[in-house]
This record gives sequence, structure tokens and C-alpha cells, in this order.
Amino acid sequence: MPQDAPIGELAPGIYIVSTPIGTARDITLRALDVLAAADVIAAEDTRTARRLLDIHGVALGGRPLIAYHDHSRPAEREKLLRLAEEGRSVAYVSEAGTPLVADPGYQLVREAAARGVGVTAVPGPSAVLAALVLSGLPTDRFTFAGFAPASEGQRQRFLAELATIPSTLVLFESPKRVARLLRELAEAMGPEREAAVARELTKRFEEVERGTLAELARRFSARDTRGEVVVVIGRPVAKLPTEDEIAAAVEAARAEGASLRDASAAVAEALGVPRRKVYQIALSRSRGE
Repeated sequence: MPQDAPIGELAPGIYIVSTPIGTARDITLRALDVLAAADVIAAEDTRTARRLLDIHGVALGGRPLIAYHDHSRPAEREKLLRLAEEGRSVAYVSEAGTPLVADPGYQLVREAAARGVGVTAVPGPSAVLAALVLSGLPTDRFTFAGFAPASEGQRQRFLAELATIPSTLVLFESPKRVARLLRELAEAMGPEREAAVARELTKRFEEVERGTLAELARRFSARDTRGEVVVVIGRPVAKLPTEDEIAAAVEAARAEGASLRDASAAVAEALGVPRRKVYQIALSRSRGE
């Protein structure tokens, strides 16, 4: 599908169009071009889509505006696919942000690809990326985990699985449940793990709170949180062994016949501690210091 086609010459297919998560002017020029030129617009929320078109002066005219969301029936997805197969360009917009993220609408793209229908993304705003870059936590590797399950058992298993993933974690949560989630995260992942809570991103009352999970749980338990919330959790930090644990490991290796130097090297590799540090601890203990 052409990426730089002028207005009025969109190729047939499905266009996944990202929309602002707050500030209306965050929409991209290409998104406006696609919305102006598409034969059909499908929207997670048709009222929000109409407001967005009005704000940016994009006339709907006589074009169809079709609701397509979490609860849409397969027949409604089939309708969009059939329109694309008949040569129409269909722009799909979310209520806010990048469509299909934390949304079962991925089935639209899956079926389009299986049927040879062209699909292209018109990238733009994303609450996941906005919260990640504002968190102050490592961004080189992250895992987006969506919403935590509602039921107690599934929720506990979900958080336990996330706790060991060696990356920064990003979750969505309802403002009414964010205090509960932070308490549960502190229990599942440790109270000292770094985290951030981003609220109302790109809007007038944008706010980012940073601290440990325990600190954030205390802060949010005492407030009435409102607006869209994203929780970002830093990667797990391995607990460093104590000097006594290092010395005991070296003694165990020496008991099997290893020299002090060889035992120190083996323990350093096994525990992930600098070899020089292990050797110095072992040497001082062997001298009775």
C-alpha cells in the first residue's frame, strides 16, 4: 500500500490510524490525510471520532462511520474486510492512542492478512511509550502487559509471572484500582523495586509520580485518583550476596581441593561478583582479619 499517496488516492485496504491520547494537536499530518481521504471510517467510539474530525476540520460528508470495538460481532469485522476487498480504503481509529494495543481488535489485522487485504499502520500517539519515556526507568528493553486480570487467583499468578521478567514493565490500570495494584505489586515484586505512575498523559493535569513500589502504594492509598493511568515498573535487581555468603562459598570450593585463587574465580563467576572482590574477601578471612 503506498505510504505517500496524495489525498484522494488512498489504495484499497485497512489503515490502522493512531489518534491523540489527550491533546488533540498530537495527531499526525499523515493521520489527517488518511482520515480525509478514506472511503470508510471505522471507530472504537464513533462519538469521539466525530469530535476529532470536527476539531481538525475533516468533513465526514456522506462517508460511512462504522462502530468497531471490543464487543463487535464477527459480522461487523467481516463487513470491514469485505469493503476493503471491494476496493474501498477503510481507516480504523481507536478512542485514543494506537488501535489494537490491549484490544482484541488484532483479529481484524489477522484476518485481513490471511485474506490478502492490504494493511498499513499510521503511527502516532501511544500511552505505553509516553509513560515509558517519562518514567525515568530503563527503556532499552520493556514488556507491555496490558491490564491485570480482575479475579484474585488469576491476578496473583499474573503478577508473580511478571515479577521475574528481566525488563521494564508497563501496565494499564483503572484509577479506582491503582492503589490496590501498587500494593499487590509491592508484595509480588518487592517493596523497594523502582516504579512510576503516569496519569492524564498529554492533558492539562499530566502527572508522573516516581519512587519505590512501597512509596507509591502509600501515596496513592491516601488520594482519590482520576484519569487514565499507566504504571511502569523497573526491572528486577538481583540481590547481592553478603561477605559471609561469599566467604562460605569460597570455603566450600576449597574443601573440594581448589586453591584460594581458583576457588575465588569459580565463586565470582557463579555469584556474578567481581573476581577481585571475592579474592580480597577470601584472603582477609583466611588471615583471620
